[in-house]
Amino acid sequence: MRIFSTYSAKIKNYNHIFKKTVSVYREAVDFMIQVCLQKWEDIRKEDYLCSPVIYVERLCHRTKQNPEVPYESFDRKFYKLPSYLRRSAINEAIGKVSSYKSNLKNWKEEDPKIRGRKPSFPKAGYSYPCMYRGNMYQQIGKYEARIKVYIRNTWDWLTIKLRRSDMDYIERRCKARKHCSPILQKRGDEWFLDFPMKEYIELCDTDVADRIICAVDLGINSAATVSVMRSDGTILGRHFLKLPKEQDCLTHSINRIKKAQQHGNRKMPRLWAKVNGINHEII
Repeated sequence: MRIFSTYSAKIKNYNHIFKKTVSVYREAVDFMIQVCLQKWEDIRKEDYLCSPVIYVERLCHRTKQNPEVPYESFDRKFYKLPSYLRRSAINEAIGKVSSYKSNLKNWKEEDPKIRGRKPSFPKAGYSYPCMYRGNMYQQIGKYEARIKVYIRNTWDWLTIKLRRSDMDYIERRCKARKHCSPILQKRGDEWFLDFPMKEYIELCDTDVADRIICAVDLGINSAATVSVMRSDGTILGRHFLKLPKEQDCLTHSINRIKKAQQHGNRKMPRLWAKVNGINHEII
């Protein structure tokens, strides 16, 4: 069995420098979405000799082996866009268009009297770029790294510092897992690198009737309810997990927001970021 998990490392000292990078990436995704919508019948065919990503890339990106492209405006608009980021945008666009086509097909098959609104055209939305190792991300120190971003009207390397507690946790607790390429992510006014991790676990070959399972149910009154049971439903043990310290901190932060709103403040990103962080820890 494969288990995927993600841990976020906060980027220190930078707040606004990554906005242009994300903006350019989302514009590239929107461009690729329009290409995929126009060429979807050719993309979904099974008789082409290359993958869908390579096929769409040949429609937009000019090379020595591919001098003539139908959508030549892509290279002019996204000059020197890294190849890994370009293919990431194509992957993102293919996924969004595939989901849109599937939803549209289901919408057409439903009864006109009960079906809802027609699915809207796909957009890049809140997609964030992936920092592929080697080409977009390089670890140069225990708490330092270099990422390629759009800065000074070009794509260049930028040295960033990562929070010490985050990197120490990843090194100490996630050493046995396989680290994948991080994703540049924004939460509130702060930027993070989300490190996806993958690990393989071998399940036992015990017969289903002889297995004992542990079920965890996230609740409202209590943080979680843990039950150990057999296959026939016999409960062997139960535990109600309560987090009074975190719950009290969450309630205190929400009350601060309510008090600030009573004085006319409507947007409080710093207070809400703290509440979301506490809620994330409780979950």
